[in-house]
Amino acid sequence: MNSLDWAVLIGYFGVMVAIGVWSHKRVDDVGDFFTAGGRMPWWLSGISHHMSGYSAVMFTGYAGIAYQYGVTSYVTWSFPIAIGIAIGARLFAGRLNRLRSRLGVASPLEYLKSRYNLPTQQALAWSGVLLKIVDVGAKWAAIATLLSVFTGISLNQGILLTGLITGVYCTVGGLWADALTELGQFVIQLLAGVAMLVTVMGELGGVGSLWAVWDRLPDSHTEPTVGPYTLTFLLAYLFIKTFEYSGGMWNQAQRFMATSSARQARRSAWLSAALWFVWPAVLFFPMWVAPLLVRAEKPDASDAYALLTERLLPHGLLGLVVVGFFSHTMAMCSSDANAVSAVFTRDIAPALSARARGWSHRAGLLAARLSTVAFLGLSMAIATQVDSPTFKDIITVVIKWVAGLVGPISIPFLLGMLRTFRRSGPTAALGSWAAGLFAFWLTNYGLSEVQLQIQIVSPVATSLVLFVVIGLVRPEATAERDAVLARINSEDDDDADGDGDGAVAAGARALPAQGDGGAPARGDGTGDVPDAGLRSP
Repeated sequence: MNSLDWAVLIGYFGVMVAIGVWSHKRVDDVGDFFTAGGRMPWWLSGISHHMSGYSAVMFTGYAGIAYQYGVTSYVTWSFPIAIGIAIGARLFAGRLNRLRSRLGVASPLEYLKSRYNLPTQQALAWSGVLLKIVDVGAKWAAIATLLSVFTGISLNQGILLTGLITGVYCTVGGLWADALTELGQFVIQLLAGVAMLVTVMGELGGVGSLWAVWDRLPDSHTEPTVGPYTLTFLLAYLFIKTFEYSGGMWNQAQRFMATSSARQARRSAWLSAALWFVWPAVLFFPMWVAPLLVRAEKPDASDAYALLTERLLPHGLLGLVVVGFFSHTMAMCSSDANAVSAVFTRDIAPALSARARGWSHRAGLLAARLSTVAFLGLSMAIATQVDSPTFKDIITVVIKWVAGLVGPISIPFLLGMLRTFRRSGPTAALGSWAAGLFAFWLTNYGLSEVQLQIQIVSPVATSLVLFVVIGLVRPEATAERDAVLARINSEDDDDADGDGDGAVAAGARALPAQGDGGAPARGDGTGDVPDAGLRSP
């Protein structure tokens, strides 16, 4: 990188900070900080949902898979995610929006106190927060790895730089800052990705290289499933990603909650699914043909895309592509930080402290910002250990830990919104969660030589089966829980696209105040709501 590339990178950081400062003016309370007050346009929500779903791991870990195995990197990664989000558009997006618009919650997990009980909510909250610290740590390590290739700075220096910049804009501006910076990051990535695609095609002989270059690559490069990424792996990944990207990752759930209505949330999901179907293929083509242009130096080929960029792009464009790397990672990490802060502020802190249950709007907002900073700091500390024997490497953390553990957390959360599973109560939720975590430990550490697809699918499959079976054997449906489900599932006013504020205030009456550690009744969509009783509509 020369001075022009650095100017592009510094300019990008400056714009991100400026957006955060501007977004600060739109944040008056925790409802604005965590769900944008229910006023986010569906198209912005959809782009934000897409951008917050992947990071620089695509340009390191998945670039290595593309370099070694070819198109399977798309077939077994972004394609099942696109299908999973499309399924979630039908099953979960609208219901997640109704959590905010009808139940008046600001955190995705806030409704679990009434759907199950406080211990269930706390188990999912604590385990999810710990998982996200590790997950985001892997993302910081990925972007720092790329930064070290281009600039020569150390891994820890790269982690500190990206973490500090992200911390500034997402802490002051909340979800609005996240979404607006993700929009800018999408435009930057669009320019950078197209520039890289055109440059690579020019290097290989023009547009015709899109279909004429494959006979110069290994035969396995055109196989949809190859190596450890088998058809079984693909089906397992589809199964998991349907839950993960439909709201199991809390930051994804927030995007649906932030729109004005359930109908707008579904439109947001469809847009994100379309982007996942098309855009990764554009980004992957240079990675697929990279063996013809560069020789990867790392055993896992995670440096292939960075080497390709350094070789082919002129200064200025090189800086733009580096900015594109940052854009994905900062998008995901900032959105995760906001989601974890929501869970801590709205779900964990009130259960631990009576003082937290009495926070004013100002105190709650301050707690949200401080918890965001704390999460970023912890994840950055984890990032420095991502290559340790415990975590092994970046792609292992992303595939095994996240894919394996998100299921036990997301099954009770997402399926708990569906009437089909009304019989599954606290016992089913906690039992399936605990068994899923045990299945993860057993297949990853307790047993030897377990296939990758088994390691990934066992936790979520175990959780799903037990959630259903325990609900049938030991049903715990009650009138109160049925009333919560009725509010979440009724489609009476889904076509009413208001600004979200009135819907929150009205919907807030659906949940009773909690005497078991919930936040105080406020009835404004930012805390638990007045004890108006649970009545079916």
